[in-house]
Amino acid sequence: MAVKKTELYNSLWASCDKLRGGMDASQYKDYILTLLFMKYVTDKYLGDEWADITVFDKANDPEPDPEKRTGCSFNDIIALKNNKNIGEGIDKIIARFTEQEKNNRLKGIIDNVHFNDEAKIGKGQEMVDKLTGIVSIFQRPELNFKNNKAAGDDIIGDAYEYLMRNFASESGKSKGQFYTPAEVSRVLTEVIGIDKCTNRYAEVYDPACGSGSLLIRALDAAPFETISGYGQEKDVTTAGLALMNAVLHNKTTVNIKSGNTFSEPHYKKENDDTQLKRFDYIVANPPFSLKNWSDGLVEYGRFDGYGDRPPESNGDYAWLLHILKSLKNDGKAAVVLPHGVLFRGNSEATIRKKIVDKGWIKGIIGLPPNLFYGTGIPACILVIDKEGAENRSGIFMIDASKGFVKDGNKNRLREQDIYRIVTTFNEQDIADEKYARFVLNQEIKIKNDYNLNISRYINSAEEEDLQNIQAHIHGGIPEIDIESLNKYWNVFPTLKESLVKEYNDGFYSLKVTKEDIRKTIYSNDEFSIYGDKVDNAFLRWKEYAKELLTAVDQNTDIKEMIVLLSKKLVEEFEEITLLNKYDVYQVLLAYWNDTLNDDVMMIKTDKNGYGLARVTENIIGTVTSGKNKGNEKIVGWEPVLIPKEIVIEALFPEEKNAIENTMDIIAETELMLEELLESTDENTALSSITEDGKIKIKDLEEEIDEILSHIQTDETKALEKMLSIFPTISRKKLYSEYIDKNPLCKNAFNDRGLVNLKSINERLVEIRSNAEIPEKYKEDYEELTAALDFVRKINEFNKLLKELETALDEKCRDRYKSLTDEEIIDLLVNRKWIYSIYSGIGDLYSAISHHLANRLIELAERYEDTLPALSKEVDEYEAKVKSHLERMGYLW
Repeated sequence: MAVKKTELYNSLWASCDKLRGGMDASQYKDYILTLLFMKYVTDKYLGDEWADITVFDKANDPEPDPEKRTGCSFNDIIALKNNKNIGEGIDKIIARFTEQEKNNRLKGIIDNVHFNDEAKIGKGQEMVDKLTGIVSIFQRPELNFKNNKAAGDDIIGDAYEYLMRNFASESGKSKGQFYTPAEVSRVLTEVIGIDKCTNRYAEVYDPACGSGSLLIRALDAAPFETISGYGQEKDVTTAGLALMNAVLHNKTTVNIKSGNTFSEPHYKKENDDTQLKRFDYIVANPPFSLKNWSDGLVEYGRFDGYGDRPPESNGDYAWLLHILKSLKNDGKAAVVLPHGVLFRGNSEATIRKKIVDKGWIKGIIGLPPNLFYGTGIPACILVIDKEGAENRSGIFMIDASKGFVKDGNKNRLREQDIYRIVTTFNEQDIADEKYARFVLNQEIKIKNDYNLNISRYINSAEEEDLQNIQAHIHGGIPEIDIESLNKYWNVFPTLKESLVKEYNDGFYSLKVTKEDIRKTIYSNDEFSIYGDKVDNAFLRWKEYAKELLTAVDQNTDIKEMIVLLSKKLVEEFEEITLLNKYDVYQVLLAYWNDTLNDDVMMIKTDKNGYGLARVTENIIGTVTSGKNKGNEKIVGWEPVLIPKEIVIEALFPEEKNAIENTMDIIAETELMLEELLESTDENTALSSITEDGKIKIKDLEEEIDEILSHIQTDETKALEKMLSIFPTISRKKLYSEYIDKNPLCKNAFNDRGLVNLKSINERLVEIRSNAEIPEKYKEDYEELTAALDFVRKINEFNKLLKELETALDEKCRDRYKSLTDEEIIDLLVNRKWIYSIYSGIGDLYSAISHHLANRLIELAERYEDTLPALSKEVDEYEAKVKSHLERMGYLW
């Protein structure tokens, strides 16, 4: 069965837990990523002599000496579990792997990680336990990559990215620079237009490639597999991450070199080592404001012709000039740099002027702050395009600084933010002047003296919500505030007439009370009609989407599918002016990333296709105590594709209603018990046995028995006496004779005509339960018995609930096996996928009414208490206070 990303990610992160504590994330990431790499290449290439990578196990090791055979597969690592030399053994297996001719470019990189390092992993049994535990995690079913070989299946590459993102987050400011957030990588890749490349043999370069994610993202977007990738990374270990990343993304031919790009650039012109190699495309996210970048510098003419050199204390322009030198005359590049490169002075201003005059800057995109793991400062993307530079009349600028979501202690671009940046840039869309402008050279050069600070050209500040003094004095809502809601009035003209009226010149007042604003909006015909318009747009998209979503097979191009689905959705909602098309896009893409992509991938790669929806799996837990502690056990089950709730809702409505009714009874009874416990006085019997709002049946019964014991009649006295001597008269003949002599005890017989301790006590309870409770104990008795009834009812219905849920759980699992093809399409496509997206868009439409209502309420409350009225109220209160003080004898 195909691997679910969520399951894979959870297992990988669990493997990290085994190493936390002994080292920080910047160190233990290398161990985890190396094992992930070995597991993947084993699953994919073991025994395949035609593969790009050589992997064999110990049994097939070509080493002539049997004593020296180790194998170079993950299977051989598994064989070392619980072995006292496991660390040394793993190191030997990885060394054997790098010795193979096809793998030797990984030598000195992947084998830099030492599993026999006692200082990091621990000594003796601690090392054995840690490494054995990690290896065991990589043996889990969800980490079996043999079934993930479909075209476009990047699950392992995505998992690698997931780990690196988390490692970067944990590593802190100085050690997280090896990773460019995937969202930023996508923007850089798409704005240089590599997806439209027509040269099958084009070359892509990243001069500061880190772990390789940005370079790989660019190659993924390229239309031809023959397009080559080149990267250079200063840190040897990080260069190893990049190479492994490339292999895991099935980019085995990517060239990654380790070394300083300024002092030791690896890529030179063929047959001319004095010239740098030039590339068709360059993407880069170099270290910001790098100091001492010029140490050991070799020039290669990179800084000639710009009127000055980059300052030695800041390498931002050094990186930019290296990129420009390495770019072909018609090449395209996108580079992330600090905002300061747009406006800093001195030598950087001189260089910036030259670059602008050459026309090489096609665009500038301002990004939100705190996106990157190495720094929190705002950054921008410079989009370079040498093609047609001499005819370029200006620079396209975007201020995307406000489009993000908080994610932990960092900010992150959402899907809608990426989409908006990319579509706005590629379509040169200037419809929103607060977001994007095409700025002519004259404005840049003459008016702003080559200062490229985006805020000089785009005012993205929110309009200030101004207070109106006249309205505060005389009342009414200013006309300008009502007109600010024109986007609503243009769509719902009669709604404006229903909600507001002219108060006096330039001011409005509400026609309805604040409390009735929402009801007025919901009951408006135009609002309802617009809701139908939203529904119809979605229905058109649904018909289109169903054709794609019901036809997934092994030939489906999943990346193309989401492009088509999102494009059609945006088209359908383009004219729904009150819904932001980017918000609608976010609904689809968020669900795609969270759920739909996984589901579609599993259907594509599994032999059962949509029939995978009939499959359920056991949930495995661990015994936490007793002699079987640590052993696995089944703790439940879960379906692979269709959640239980959907199947139950559609196929078991009666059982579902029975459970819900039972839960309602429990909830109502618990509420009545809670109210009883809260209302009882502190000194009552019920209060004395209540602890943290909880009460036990045993305590209730004991308190009730204590009260009942105070009830005495002639019969109870006779029965209690009989109880005290019963052990001596326990035979039938003896207790029969006793009862003949003491007729008050005659009712102690049970239904079978026998007497025993139980029957005597039951008769005592019966008498006392029907007797008048003494006034002294009456209130306590009523509270205790009421509480006992509630607790018994709760327990009874909880037991019933468990029985109902268990029965439904069994019926539900059994029903999955017999789902018809038609039922699968309905449950999976309609009720799970499409309904989830529809629900998200419905929430957007609901937000329209909430925003309008909230704004009107805010304005009404702002001006409802005028200054004269407030002054009068103050005077009245002052007079009351003065009167009280005078009565108390205070005069002034």
